[in-house]
Amino acid sequence: MRPAPTVLHLDMDAFFAAAEQAAKPSLRGKPVVVGGLGPRGVVSTASYEARRFGIHSAMPMAQARRLAPNAAYLVPRFTLYRTVSEQVMELLGRLSPLVEPLSLDEAFVDLEAGGSACDSASARATGERLRREIRAVTGLTGSVGLAGSKMLAKIASEQAKPDGLVLMEPGTERELLGPMSVRTLPGVGPATGEHLRRAGMTTIADLTEAGEDELVRLVGKAHGASLYRMASGHDDRPVVAERETKSVSVEDTFDVDLHDRVRVRTEVDRLADRCVQRLRRSGHSGRTIVLKVRRYDFSTLTRSETLRGPTDDAGVVREAAGRLLESLDTTGGVRLLGVGVTGLTDYTQEDLFAQAAADAQATGAGDGANPVAEKEPEPRPEREPESDPEAATERHWPAGHDVRHAEYGAGWVQGSGVGRVTVRFEEPTSVVPGRVRTFRTDDPDLELSEPLPLVAVPPDPAAPPA
Repeated sequence: MRPAPTVLHLDMDAFFAAAEQAAKPSLRGKPVVVGGLGPRGVVSTASYEARRFGIHSAMPMAQARRLAPNAAYLVPRFTLYRTVSEQVMELLGRLSPLVEPLSLDEAFVDLEAGGSACDSASARATGERLRREIRAVTGLTGSVGLAGSKMLAKIASEQAKPDGLVLMEPGTERELLGPMSVRTLPGVGPATGEHLRRAGMTTIADLTEAGEDELVRLVGKAHGASLYRMASGHDDRPVVAERETKSVSVEDTFDVDLHDRVRVRTEVDRLADRCVQRLRRSGHSGRTIVLKVRRYDFSTLTRSETLRGPTDDAGVVREAAGRLLESLDTTGGVRLLGVGVTGLTDYTQEDLFAQAAADAQATGAGDGANPVAEKEPEPRPEREPESDPEAATERHWPAGHDVRHAEYGAGWVQGSGVGRVTVRFEEPTSVVPGRVRTFRTDDPDLELSEPLPLVAVPPDPAAPPA
């Protein structure tokens, strides 16, 4: 524990939904839900207006629609979210060289390492300045927690939501934590929380009063000791600038169960290609290929195969995932598929095809034919679900995505169906909600476009006049 609250935790408020509201003037102040819009989609983020109806992250989208049928339901736009996240992370990097991102909208910052704060007063001033800068650069709000440890800073930022700042003075941790629910502590999920409730422990104060020995008896040695330390406010984890990537994976949930074995294999190949694209972007390769299959009855099967060396080759990953699929029974139907790569490293084994062929010959496979394709299959383009601008070639119009019309300019898709697409023409800087028009889905003057900046970029005074 530090003697000063120099660990900062930033959590952007309802990030995806807030970004959509900032981009679409007609949705500001209204309930917005972002997530998968199919029958089996789930809520990714709900605006605070939507949360008043009881909608929350990970809720089935069908249930959300029943709770708030008049809310705006939009497909995620990760291109926009990544752009805004980079702007926020750049602001955090100005405060300290030790910034530990947890996701696109969340990060820890060691203010002491950057000389940005040394006591409570300077930490609070830095936190308030950061919030102002985030609003000025992105148009969005973020909540800030300041404390002497990562755990307490994260709890403080949760208490600060939305658009606030909470500072936990060192020495007051146990007093502040005492009345909070045991579910506030990291690692205490529904099962552990219910187990503790049955033992008569519902608040963090109950845990400290019970003592470490009792917690060890209830939940085991490792978890019990950790739980007691957290309940007492102790957390010595440092802020780490580089978090090691342990795995890369992608998965899709299908609106209708897949029964055709050929279709299932096609989807596995497509997921393998997307996984390799992410693997390469992260600068890694991996040795272990993992296939995840969730069947019609919600039973989930996971199979893995470890290669002789690391790879980032799409053909190798496809072949391995295909072999894993052959070992699974999918006759009842498949609702979810996933492909992942673990055992990551920063170098690649180049001759896995040759190694596989040598292995097959060593075991006397068939008439000596190489079971591995002699020619590497052509790499398939990455296609992230419902968020790739290249989908315009298929005339697919995801709700909420940006478009541009040759005559009416920039706008966004309100909805589409039966050969029509409805567009609201407005920009993030529009003063009033824009007008709505409907077009044929094959209208040559309408096309998907890149997201516009949420905040108008001021002109460069040094630039020559246009």
